[in-house]
Amino acid sequence: MSGLGRVVRSGVRRRRVQTVVVGLVTAAAVTATVLGGGLLVASQAPFDDAFAAQRGAHLTVRADSGAVTEPQLAASASAPGVVAAAGPYRVLVVAFTERGGMRTPPLTVVARADPGGPVDRIELAGGRWPAGPDEIVLSGGAVRVPPGSRLATPGGAEFTVVGTARSVSDTAGAWVLPSAVGVLDGPDTADGYQMLYRFTDARTPTEVGTGRDAVVATLPAGAVTGARSWLDVRQQAVEDAAVFVPFLVAFALLGIVMALLVVGTVVAGTVGVATRRIGILKALGCTPAGVVRAFVAQTLLPAAVGAVAGTVTGNLLALPVLAETEEIYGSANTTIAWWVTVLATGGVLAVVTLTAWAAALRAGRLRTVDAIAVGRASGPARGRWASRLAARLPVARPVGLGLARPFARPARTVAILLAVATGAAAMTFATGLAASLLRIQTALTQDVADVTVTGDPDAGPVADPAAVLAAIDAQPGTRARYGRTQAPGTVAGIADPVSVTTITGDAAWDGFEMVSGRWFAAPGEAVVGGPLLTATGARIGDTVTVRIEGTPVRLRIVGEVFESVMTVFTGTATPTGRNPSEYRVALAPDTEAGAYARALTGALAGRGLTARPSGTETDPLLLVVEGLTATLTLLLLAVAALGVLNMLVLDLRDRVHDLGVHKALGMTPAQTIAMVVASVAGVGLVGGLLGVPAGVAMHRLVVPTMAASGGLHLPEALLDVYGPFLLTALALGGPLTALLGALLPAGWAARTRTATALRSE
Repeated sequence: MSGLGRVVRSGVRRRRVQTVVVGLVTAAAVTATVLGGGLLVASQAPFDDAFAAQRGAHLTVRADSGAVTEPQLAASASAPGVVAAAGPYRVLVVAFTERGGMRTPPLTVVARADPGGPVDRIELAGGRWPAGPDEIVLSGGAVRVPPGSRLATPGGAEFTVVGTARSVSDTAGAWVLPSAVGVLDGPDTADGYQMLYRFTDARTPTEVGTGRDAVVATLPAGAVTGARSWLDVRQQAVEDAAVFVPFLVAFALLGIVMALLVVGTVVAGTVGVATRRIGILKALGCTPAGVVRAFVAQTLLPAAVGAVAGTVTGNLLALPVLAETEEIYGSANTTIAWWVTVLATGGVLAVVTLTAWAAALRAGRLRTVDAIAVGRASGPARGRWASRLAARLPVARPVGLGLARPFARPARTVAILLAVATGAAAMTFATGLAASLLRIQTALTQDVADVTVTGDPDAGPVADPAAVLAAIDAQPGTRARYGRTQAPGTVAGIADPVSVTTITGDAAWDGFEMVSGRWFAAPGEAVVGGPLLTATGARIGDTVTVRIEGTPVRLRIVGEVFESVMTVFTGTATPTGRNPSEYRVALAPDTEAGAYARALTGALAGRGLTARPSGTETDPLLLVVEGLTATLTLLLLAVAALGVLNMLVLDLRDRVHDLGVHKALGMTPAQTIAMVVASVAGVGLVGGLLGVPAGVAMHRLVVPTMAASGGLHLPEALLDVYGPFLLTALALGGPLTALLGALLPAGWAARTRTATALRSE
């Protein structure tokens, strides 16, 4: 082994604390970087792979059955640029009723004889394809019922769910056989034809638009009522995974900043402590470049181990997200691309190398004689004014010595300050992210009710809404209530159905968050979701015509409600032809939901209604995000505490002789611990005060970016999650982090024998 190799091995063995710190900080940076970059790339791959395997449709066309015939649609397959086509298929929009009276959102039902074909091959996820006119297969999107369940049409016909399937082109919410069309079709059912096309060139919106124009040119004027590009489907499909990217990028940047900070201070501190050893190495013939290489190699060895651990951890943490995309698209073996892993790991190691090299340059520039002469000679006398000031404070002398210590080593103090501030920023950001995500889920589900009353949406006069609401109001413990009815609707220019929710009573308390405008207050007014405004180009104050089960209704938009789907909320003046299918109740404090529900069910006996305690299932995507956030935050906090530990170890080794003098003059172990802890307490408090505003700013930047990745615009209420008490607690996390990092060095200093300390160089 060469002399340089022995120096490197010796340095790694002797400086175990620094070795562990460098390894962990590198692992944290690599973990976050692999997650951010890997998920960004992997979020595109599942859809692209599944689209190619299932021969997805580049263009899905909806046609008016009264303006075009099936032979005319079939002839459009010969349009210029079309390489394959499927259809025409009959398509109907139906709102089924589940057992128990719950009405489903409007479903686009397509009649297909089999799941195969030249375009948009349907993949069965479970069960089988329909074999008779009374069977149906669901896409598993908005309606999740197990196989064997029964769904009823508005006309009373029943269908048995025999399976679930996926369309990578998102062409339908359910499929039936062509023989079932007569059963589904009715006077209030929107219907038409569907044609699916694949083009020679469809990589850009312009190419898809050219293909669309060629198809439309072959059909009668006014035949096409809607067309959807595969690029729009793709964008919507990758949004879930894209939501992860902004906050992972934030953690990746925090990890890289921590790597720059900690690695730089570790190497610089090691150079300062080993000055005399550097002089001896140079006297024995080691060149300045060799000294620099030795310190860089001592850093890269633990960094390489940490990088391997971070690579494995990053890939493992990505599995829950990738598993969800596999389930959505029906793809398999989705993993983070190997080149992303290599690039992220290599990038972090390059940052570590450059940082270590810059910090080690001082070792190469030291003159041999000056380095050997340092010995135990004192460095520049800094911070004496702070020592004199601390001596006048009404605190114990060891505490005063500790409070003055940061001013003696300003560079190390700044390093501790930045480490604590970074940890406090990560904790503040993570806390705000978790609170905002919880509020976002509540706003999207719009269900904070304690009790839900359900029944048959087509019930007769016996289920009169006024009588039901009166019975609810008469029940002890009722705080607020309202009834709601969902019906399918269509808006001119939008191919997809719109969910129309009619509200009976005041529902503003039930998790609804207004982005702009106000809640509806008069007949003919409505609030709508952002996706509907985007799709129609409408603005608040405009009037839109919504066909609700065949009846045109003019509604004036008075507000935008926070929603992720195309939804309209309006009052009871809107005709829907049925009574509310669901009532939601908020209870007064100290009212037990189970007992209330049982009593209310008894009071509603004979009306076909049942009350039950509400329960909102947490979104799996939210659980994954919160789990990743907690993991990365704890990792960064651990690295911040280790950064403090490293600085204190370097400082104590640097002044071990002074420590021996203090002990010789009568300083007890407890006083030694108090001195060491006091030396970082003030720095930790300042770091917390600096880190909390940085974390709040990061939250204000990242959370809206995450929402924008999912196509949402956040109202201010969902971002305003920090209160004074929470901010105070987060700021106190700074000194707590510093305390955790100081405990081990303080214990080591307390156990050091006086004679040993006095003999140390």
